[in-house]
Formats: sequence, structure tokens, C-alpha cells
Amino acid sequence: IWRCYLTGADVTVRTDHKSLQYLRAQPNLNPRQIRWLDYLESNFTYKITYKKGANNIADALSRPSAQLAAVLVAQSNPLLSGLFTHGYSTDPFFVNDGHLPITTRKGVYYLRSGTDRIWVPSYRLLRELLIQEVHDSNLSGHFGVDKTLKALQRFYYWPDMVTDVQRYVAACPICQRMKSSHQRPTGLLQPLEPPQRPWQHVTMDFVTGLPVGSSGNDAVLVVVDQLTKMVHFAPCRTTITAEETARLFISTIVRLHGIPAAIISDRDPKFTSKFWQDTWARYGTRLRFSSAYHPQTDGQTERTNQTMEQLIRTNCPDRNKWEDVLPMLEFSYNNEPSSTTNHSPFYLNYGMDPTVPISTNVESQVPRSQQFVEELQTARDKAVELIRKANATARRYTNLHRRDITMTAGQLVLLDTKNLRLPLPTKLRPRFCGPFKIVKMVTPVTAQLRLPDDWRIHNKFHVSLLRPFVPDTSDIARQRLVPDAEVSQQAEGLPGAGPAAGQVGGRASPFPR
Repeated sequence: IWRCYLTGADVTVRTDHKSLQYLRAQPNLNPRQIRWLDYLESNFTYKITYKKGANNIADALSRPSAQLAAVLVAQSNPLLSGLFTHGYSTDPFFVNDGHLPITTRKGVYYLRSGTDRIWVPSYRLLRELLIQEVHDSNLSGHFGVDKTLKALQRFYYWPDMVTDVQRYVAACPICQRMKSSHQRPTGLLQPLEPPQRPWQHVTMDFVTGLPVGSSGNDAVLVVVDQLTKMVHFAPCRTTITAEETARLFISTIVRLHGIPAAIISDRDPKFTSKFWQDTWARYGTRLRFSSAYHPQTDGQTERTNQTMEQLIRTNCPDRNKWEDVLPMLEFSYNNEPSSTTNHSPFYLNYGMDPTVPISTNVESQVPRSQQFVEELQTARDKAVELIRKANATARRYTNLHRRDITMTAGQLVLLDTKNLRLPLPTKLRPRFCGPFKIVKMVTPVTAQLRLPDDWRIHNKFHVSLLRPFVPDTSDIARQRLVPDAEVSQQAEGLPGAGPAAGQVGGRASPFPR
């Protein structure tokens, strides 16, 4: 924020660190010092002068904000005493103190409660400095509201102390980014409306990581009909392209069931490619994608994937021959009644169950054509109703463990970093980054964010991955996250910001400032 004042000006840097005035003349500098010196020399005109650190006021201003309150309190700094004096003189509450449960010692008011707790006047700067000392300093640990409040109540008292501590901790820039959330996930369940006919809406996904089969395949394309729950398992290779995927889909699905009205999938590069989108645009098929890092959007296919993997594990002793048994596993899956529709996918698609060895001795009853059509339509209508009931039940039970949240366009939010590949240790990296502005709410639980142009990730996120950002409105300088000059910007899928966003010495932080 100071760059605009320093660029093009002759700057004098005064420091109580005497050796810094000889920085330019040092013959041996480490790589970090060289990078900083190169950055300063190429951007600013400055000179460094030494000033003895004997002036308390100047010395206090030169310290990090997180240590300022500790210095004031521990050393009974005259500045802190002055704030108390000013607060008492301007707070009308203390003008007539005869009726108050307080006592005075050396100009400081104490609460008469058997303890030596100081009654702090109504002076915002003073109160925020005291909260800062028990929350922000290295001896405090950035704990939550309860522990911060108890630490403060050991020595101080003022009305509405709880509210002030809550507001201060909620707006702490360090806590908002570094702490994980222990609350219920946000965003109520929004089930997809079931279609009215078979193979109108389909979901699809790839199962990868399988051993190389007899035909050289090591993956499976899984396609599920949303109404009948019928599935098709199509073996393929992990290296399959968008064009090959389209041909496989047409030969497996379209030739048997026709063109779907909508295809629901995740954001696999093959599904978001221009070829894939142009192909289905020609057929009038709408492509619906899950939000970034939220596979629950296509929960039906994800669950089917688990079932298919389980079938392979339990029915294929020779893991390399999974391709040979896959057609029979598909048949087995489609012949089992669905717990949602109470009918097998075969019956809802064709109006009859397939012949299996156990059914060969059962006498066939061929219904009249009109009765056949009516029964099939009744079964499908019943399936739609049962799917809606199942969705309502899932919504009710799922929402017991979720919190409703309302986000609006223009709001600032923080983004969860758990799915971002960063060049930082997983255990110690910030839990959230940002803030980012919401461009629009795509759905009640999906927000489109304004991300930096060089972030190669999708900009639509489920609200469970977002945290409302609380701006800091305090009157004091708060401790901030300082970009680490040693962090490389070559993070996969999340490159660092450019020079205008905190680049120092050719390196950059992956987090906006």
C-alpha cells in the first residue's frame, strides 16, 4: 500500500539497526538478501541512516503490531497510561463515580468484586489494544472467543466485553485464513428433479486406476440413467481423448437409447473441451457440470462407481481379467431392484425382467398390448414419484447435518484451500485464501467467484468451500499475513500472483494480499 508514495521519490530509511546502513557495501550476502536488495535497488531511490533506538515513541511505532500491546502492558508504557487517562476523562460514566462499584488507585478505576480487575473506559482504541494483547501476540496463540475472553477477564472489565471480543476475533485476518471450520457444512441439499422418460437425463464419470485388462484397458466409462437407474459400463483407457469419449458414448448409449436431453458430469478436461461441447450442442444436448471440487453434485454416478468396484473385487479373483466379467456385472446390476424405485432398471426400461436360470420354470404370462403399455407407464410414473420421495427424505436427513447460508453477489468470501495444490506443507498451510468477490450466485448453493486471471481453476464453487469474509474495522494496526519470498509461484493449478500482487525478488505468494 506504500508503493505509490515511494516510487519516484527520494526516500530516507531510518533504522535503529546500525549494520543496515552498510548493506550495500557487504561483500557476502545470502541469496535471500540478494533478492531483496535487487528488488529495492530496481524499484526505489533510497538511503539508509542510523537512529539510536532510545526514543520510546519512535521505538514503539517501529515494532510489529502484534507485539505493540505486549510492550505497552508489560512495561507500563506512558502511551497506555495516557489512553486510560484520556478514556476516563471523556467517558461520562466516570464523571460521577460515587455510585459506582469501583475504587480508584493512582488514577485507575478497579472493579469492587474482590479482584484487581481494571474497569476500562469506553475508549475503542484502548479496548482493542487490550484485546489484541490477549489474542494476537505470540504468547496468546490466536485462540477463539471463549479463551480470549477469559484471558482478558483476568485483569480487565467493561460492559459489553463479550460483544467486543466476538467482533474482534471474527474480523481477525489470521484466524479467518488459518483456522479450519468445526461447524456443520454450509449449503442445504438441492436434489436434481427426476426426468419424465428413460435416458432423458444421464450422468457419467470415469473410473480409473484399474489394472490393465485383456484388451489393454485400464478405466471404465460409467453412464447412469437418472430415471430407471440403468447403467452401462464401457471399458476404455485412461488416455482416452474427448473425441474417443464421444464415439464411445454414441456406440454405447446413443445407439441403444437415443440422444439424451442433458448430460451431467464433473469437470474432467474431456468434458469441458471445446470438441465435447460443440458436439453435443449440435444435438441439442445440454451439458450440466458439477461445481469445482464438489463431486457430490453427481452423487448418483459416484455411488455407482463404488458399487461397480465392489462387484469387480467380489466377482473377479484374477484382477487382470476384470474386462471379461464386466458385461455380466453390468447385467447383474441392472437386474437388481432399485431401493429407490422398487423395480429393476431392466423392467423400467423394457417393461419386463430378463430371463435368468431361476426363472425358466416360471410360466410366462403375456399381457395384452394395451395392458402392457399401461403397466409400464404406471411403473415409470411410480418411479418418478418414488425418486422424488427419496430425494425429499435425503434432503431432510442430510440437512440435519448442514447449515443454511445466504450469499449474495458482491459479497467477499474466502476459499477453502484443501483442494488446491500448493507448494506448502499440507499441515501448516492456510486453510483459506482470499478474499474474493462473488460475481453471481449460479444456484442457491453455487457461487461464481472473481479469481485472478492466472489461476487455472474453475471459478464456480459450492458454498461449503466458502467462508464469509469479515472485514477488519478496528482502529489499530492488525497483524497481517506477509507473503513468503521463498514460496515458488509454480503451484500446479494455482500459479502465484504477478508483480502487482506481492511479487518479491522473482518469487510470489500464491495467496492474495
